[in-house]
Amino acid sequence: MAEDVLYPRFVERHLAEALEDSPVVLIQGPRQCGKTTLAQLVGTSEYSSEGIRLSSPRSGRADDYTYFSFDNEVIRAGAEADPLGFVADLPDRVILDEVQRVPALFAALKLEVDRRRLPGRFLLTGSSNVLQTPALSDSLAGRMETVRLHPLAQCELQRGPDSSYNRDWYPGFLDALFGRGFESRRTERLGKELMERIVSGGYPAALMRPVGRRRANWYRNYLNAQMERDIPEISRIRSLDVLPRLLRHAAVQTATLFNLAELAAPFQVSRTTIRDYVTLLERVFLLEQLPPWHSNRLKRLIKTPKLHLGDTGLACALLGVDAADLMADRILLGKLLETFAYQELRRQASWHADPVSFYHFRDRDGAEVDIVLERGTRALAGVEIKAGATVTPADFRALRKLKAAAGNRFSGGVVLYDGETSVRFDDGLYAVPLRLLWELP
Repeated sequence: MAEDVLYPRFVERHLAEALEDSPVVLIQGPRQCGKTTLAQLVGTSEYSSEGIRLSSPRSGRADDYTYFSFDNEVIRAGAEADPLGFVADLPDRVILDEVQRVPALFAALKLEVDRRRLPGRFLLTGSSNVLQTPALSDSLAGRMETVRLHPLAQCELQRGPDSSYNRDWYPGFLDALFGRGFESRRTERLGKELMERIVSGGYPAALMRPVGRRRANWYRNYLNAQMERDIPEISRIRSLDVLPRLLRHAAVQTATLFNLAELAAPFQVSRTTIRDYVTLLERVFLLEQLPPWHSNRLKRLIKTPKLHLGDTGLACALLGVDAADLMADRILLGKLLETFAYQELRRQASWHADPVSFYHFRDRDGAEVDIVLERGTRALAGVEIKAGATVTPADFRALRKLKAAAGNRFSGGVVLYDGETSVRFDDGLYAVPLRLLWELP
């Protein structure tokens, strides 16, 4: 429980509740995003689903969790040699860290859970998406609940160290977007601070370093470790040197429509291979594809997904840019800002009470909504991102199209911009300063 213990996570409560409901709970997310720290925090006998430390252990949680990491070669070798025996010898409550490194363990966990079903018995962490491997995920179907952990959200950074934060405060942007709307208010522009937040990203260990070269070095070393260790373990790759170059090329194209031909153009490998590599980078949470939103009311929609890097700090390190570079390059700023806002919304949605799905909207006439959010089948909202400090009625053109297509399901539309005033432009349509994305209570 080292560096990122300074930043308590809003998903804590969700995880604690899952441990009271399911025999197996898996925390999934990229390496170094804080999974181990969170697991060790929640896996104590004094921790309740309300997210507080209790003076006495909760019923059924008599002991703290025992921790095993499969990054330890001896532990991993023992589990691989005899998965059934390894699981049978485990204490009643365990944390199994980096469980994707021992795929054979999932079948053994299934047998043990079926033999003795105990809520919260196994707390797993994984740095690759095991749900994309049917043989692994199917073995624990109905027995496992998955919690997605992202790098730190801006609202988690805003909340501050665990010695001083207010547990009763939760970010209210999604609730405002899907319900209460946005009140007129004034705030300060972010200006250069926005560029610094984009460049810094959300990885706890990177944020412990000084701004600039040393922080960028952390991201580059992090990527090298992924390429040299984690990725070869989950897939046999002939051209391993292509992956970091492909990811750098994807960073240039973040927040743009996925174009396999353009991605493959610089490399002497087939498009099919590049597509497989993109899927592999998605499995380790370095890349994401944002699917298009569809409607029967609109026939001229673009049906191509968008590409997004998993974190803007990593993207900036790959591109070798800092805050000053972003201020000088408005085109690059626009793309990275869109990814930055998208990832913040994804991170907030991961602990929201209702499941939220993400899409983008674009038609053949050029109307585009950067992010479409869908809450179940009941509500739909849109968010457009602007790097500028002003908003005009023309900036709502695409949101009006989305509103017409969604009909009664439309909850709200927002243009996020680096301005000072939150104001309503029309029924359900608002201009909102970017900083309120993470500061709105």
